[in-house]
Amino acid sequence: MQRRSFLKKAGLGAVAGSAAVAAPVFAQSNPKISWKMTSTYGPSLPPLYTTAQTFCKMVEEASDGNFSIRLYPAGEIVPGFGVMDAVGNRTVECGQTASYYYYGKDPSFCFDTAVPFGLNARQMYSWMYEGDGMKLMRELFAPRNIINFPLGNTGTQMGGWYRKEIKSVADLQGLKMRTAGFAGEVLSRMGVVPQQIPPGDIYPSLEKGTLDAVEFVGPVDDEKLGFQKVAKYYYYPGWWEGSAQVSLYVNDEAYNSLPKQYQSLIEIASRAAGGKMIGDYDANNPAALRRLIGSGAVLKAFPRDVMDASFAASNELYKEFCAKNEMFKKIHDNYMEFRDNIVPWFRVAEGSYDNYLGLALANQKKS
Repeated sequence: MQRRSFLKKAGLGAVAGSAAVAAPVFAQSNPKISWKMTSTYGPSLPPLYTTAQTFCKMVEEASDGNFSIRLYPAGEIVPGFGVMDAVGNRTVECGQTASYYYYGKDPSFCFDTAVPFGLNARQMYSWMYEGDGMKLMRELFAPRNIINFPLGNTGTQMGGWYRKEIKSVADLQGLKMRTAGFAGEVLSRMGVVPQQIPPGDIYPSLEKGTLDAVEFVGPVDDEKLGFQKVAKYYYYPGWWEGSAQVSLYVNDEAYNSLPKQYQSLIEIASRAAGGKMIGDYDANNPAALRRLIGSGAVLKAFPRDVMDASFAASNELYKEFCAKNEMFKKIHDNYMEFRDNIVPWFRVAEGSYDNYLGLALANQKKS
């Protein structure tokens, strides 16, 4: 009896001991962590802001509530264009933004979002994940104490809203236009006066006449912001944004202190939430465009001389920056080589298919 009692007690002790050891190990590998995340955007721009919301929700649910990220819209913690500094100095652990807003810090950041006559959304995804894009962007962001992750793409954007018709390059002279990043510098060489204004301030500026034109994203966002009410001419294509990648910035110290499974979770959730963004835009832009036209918007293609002048000015500016910015040249050369190799393939396959189908459907409707 004594022997059986001893073994029983010893067994219970072993179980209790193992539980005592296992609990701290589990807690250590799956700790309770709470982060703050700021965004350049807010609830008035659903595809953009809801992507950040989706990302936060995925991280929390997949970690069984152990890793939570509280999202704050632009202005609640820092201004919309303060995301890079806020993440870099760890005012917040992470943030959602578009890197071309930080053109003034270094034009090289534009390659993380969009550059004139650059890659479309699928091509950008390929460059980032299958080319050298991610490696180069990580190198670029490292001195800012930031680890970057793609967090979606808007697809090819529109060329914006104008109070007056653009018939030639001459009509761009003196035009006060809200635009961001590299595009502003290119347009300025054709006479445009670029203005960088946060999303929430664009409509009032256009309404008051502080702006003559504005480009933002495309039909879904433009309709919600109401640009068609104050500028009826809607131009395409947005040659400065063949795609526009949105990014997740994570403070490097905060990221490196995470367990490996949480680090992987950030990458997985950012990819999944980002995929939802492009799907949202592609699914909802057609109906939004039809509504805009129905409410009086006049859809126009940029004249060929405007496109040609823009292409030439863009290439001139690329050469200038390559000559004086070593990092810019390193990224530019890699990015443009990738573009020049992939565009002919898209023209053969995707382009020819899309062009034929578009014409066939238009003819079918006429018959």
